Amino acid sequence: MTASWTRLPSHRLWLLAQAEALFAFFERHSLNPAGGFHALDRHGLPVPGAGPEIHATARMVHSYAMAHLMGRPGAQAFVDHGMEALWSVHRDRAEGGYFWGTGADSVMGDTKQAYGHAFVLLAGSSAKMVGHPDADRLIADVSQVLEDRFWEEAAGVTAEEFTRDWQVISGYRGANSNMHLAEALMAAFEATGEGLYLARAERIAEFFLNGQARRNGWRLPEHYTEAWAADPGYIGNPMFRPQGTTPGHSLEWARLLVQMWELGQRRHGWMPEAAQAIFLQAVADGWDTTTGGFYYTIGEEGAPRVADRYWWPCCEGIAAAAVLHATTGREVFEGWYRRIWDFTAPHFLDHEAGGWHPQLGADLHPNSDPFFGKPDIYHAIQACVIPLVPANGSVIAGLRGGISLS
Repeated sequence: MTASWTRLPSHRLWLLAQAEALFAFFERHSLNPAGGFHALDRHGLPVPGAGPEIHATARMVHSYAMAHLMGRPGAQAFVDHGMEALWSVHRDRAEGGYFWGTGADSVMGDTKQAYGHAFVLLAGSSAKMVGHPDADRLIADVSQVLEDRFWEEAAGVTAEEFTRDWQVISGYRGANSNMHLAEALMAAFEATGEGLYLARAERIAEFFLNGQARRNGWRLPEHYTEAWAADPGYIGNPMFRPQGTTPGHSLEWARLLVQMWELGQRRHGWMPEAAQAIFLQAVADGWDTTTGGFYYTIGEEGAPRVADRYWWPCCEGIAAAAVLHATTGREVFEGWYRRIWDFTAPHFLDHEAGGWHPQLGADLHPNSDPFFGKPDIYHAIQACVIPLVPANGSVIAGLRGGISLS
């Protein structure tokens, strides 16, 4: 195989051009004067009545912190706007914690979700890495909430969801929120140097990857009971808690495990093996070998459960393949990097309206439900930027050293 695409100046310029197009698309109409950021329709215009949701607000902070480090004029204003919204709009001053959404049409209203709190910590950590003056207070506040309300010390993982006044909503436990908490904890470790953050990220990975995934043939169960027993029959929210396994999350975990291994000074020898194994199992299960793209979910017997193709698993596959190739040199990962981009570029990039199509049907034409319009920038921008930075830390940490064209 010829030289890695990620080392070719021409490919690196192409990635930067895709990142520029994404930043430009989301800059035009995202800022919501009432706080947070508008959800956008397929043309990039605000969706009427859609209130800001916490993960989207936090991801915009994280993404435009990346833009700031890339030298993009005006990016700091988006970081400032999002940080103010997290503190003044989403934060519950009476009961503590952070509301999922605000506004009449928010999906989960005033509930307190582990998934959302994980992204608040990520946003605060990314903001601290670019020197934002309010980052320390946000990190301290959300860290205390995670400690007091969500962290389950005995299992070494996080609880899931509460009402506004911290009553338990259900006994459900999920892998997705824990994965994003591990991501945020690593970012907090990089931003603050506090070792407890990394130690907790490692405990989450130990439970899900070295435990659950290893025992299950490197397929990661997504849903669990209150006692942390896998619950394969669980049927929940089709966007955040779909039934079955989700190959995209395994691809995401593969990248995060490499980052964790590096941050932990390579002391956990099981992590590189697990990162490669879970990636290879995910592409074996999830990739449509006939037309390309990843199925959204897989049933217990290995057959597709939801055959629609979503943009974000391809984004996570791209980032993971780049990181795995950089750290192992194995050509199989370079092959997957090229294969996933070869599918993503013609099918998900919307060359007419801008942004990326979020969802394709089995016929590979754009469709919708559960994803509408142009969802937030987070997955797509990371697919464009992670291959440009070193594989020994987060994308934010990598960008602090600048981007080389070779």
